[in-house]
Amino acid sequence: MDTEAQPTSERDRSSRPSVAADVSQETGGPEGPEGRSRFAWAERITSWVPGGRYSLTALVCLLFLLVLNAFVVQPFQIPSGSMENALRIGDRVLVNKLAYRFGAEPRRGDVVVFDGTEYFGNSDYIKRVVGVGGDHVVCCDKEGRIQVNGRSVDESTFLYPGDGPSTAAFDVVVPDDALFVLGDHRSRSSDSRDHLGSPGGGMIPVDHVIGRADWIVWPFAHLTRLSRPSAYARVPGSEGARG
Repeated sequence: MDTEAQPTSERDRSSRPSVAADVSQETGGPEGPEGRSRFAWAERITSWVPGGRYSLTALVCLLFLLVLNAFVVQPFQIPSGSMENALRIGDRVLVNKLAYRFGAEPRRGDVVVFDGTEYFGNSDYIKRVVGVGGDHVVCCDKEGRIQVNGRSVDESTFLYPGDGPSTAAFDVVVPDDALFVLGDHRSRSSDSRDHLGSPGGGMIPVDHVIGRADWIVWPFAHLTRLSRPSAYARVPGSEGARG
């Protein structure tokens, strides 16, 4: 919008005072009847709230944060070392709750937070996705690496130093709409490997996923974005592996 003021001569201003007055009355300024009616609702609300305008502002901010926490992003604190070194004890992560809405689905390599009720335990957990629906996940190949759909995966870039991919052998096919998940610190992680004989066979239903961990936000020294590693980029789709 063009906001540049247009110059007006002294003769024009002095010769048309009644017109200026009429315009002011017709349009209504902030102090006129129309201006007062615009803000009357806000004044009535602030009069109802103890503390007035400041309390109302704080209440609006609180409601905004509650909606943000419920539907958009949610902070979580890391309670254990199962995801070291990517996530350390005490780190706080922001979980994107919209990451898998509107048709998107978890992908191999994503770090996800999920509700483990009935599958892992009555708590929320954070793990890395290794297999998605239809994937054939095996441990291990001749070099000790996990295979997904016949492709060996080099996890050395995110596994905890000194840890191998797994000390327990497994050979599973991930059901549709489910995930096979592992911690990066394999020797300290209770994950899908430990629940193969439990209800669900160690698989986590996609609808139990709360969201994808995208950022470490605290402490500031650990501030970083959690990106998906390239290790799974060459893994074929499950249909191709069957073919």
